[in-house]
Amino acid sequence: MSSKDKVARRKRRHKHILKRCFGTGEKPRVIVYRSLKHFYVQAVDDEAGIVITGASTFSPSICSEVSYGGNKPAAGKVGELMAQRLKEKGISKIVFDRAGYKYHGRVKECAEAMRKGGMEF
Repeated sequence: MSSKDKVARRKRRHKHILKRCFGTGEKPRVIVYRSLKHFYVQAVDDEAGIVITGASTFSPSICSEVSYGGNKPAAGKVGELMAQRLKEKGISKIVFDRAGYKYHGRVKECAEAMRKGGMEF
């Protein structure tokens, strides 16, 4: 199976997930994206069509702490930072969108870090 097939299958799964996940201003949809070297998370208000906030392994506070952004500890740091940024905006409930990825590894680590940070989903 080629990498193009894997990406196409993930995007197809993501379409099915999007039918159930919808973010509002009070309860935004938190989307994860993982590449080989980095991990990204962003909160989206689907009603208004805007990105509320985001975090990634490129964020200066995480980049200085983590040497490699494509592992579970880095994803946990991104989840902690994202929870902190959402708390600053007064958001405590979210809809978690795993974007077609399996709920294990980096995706699970990020979700658990966000739960520890006070997010409910």
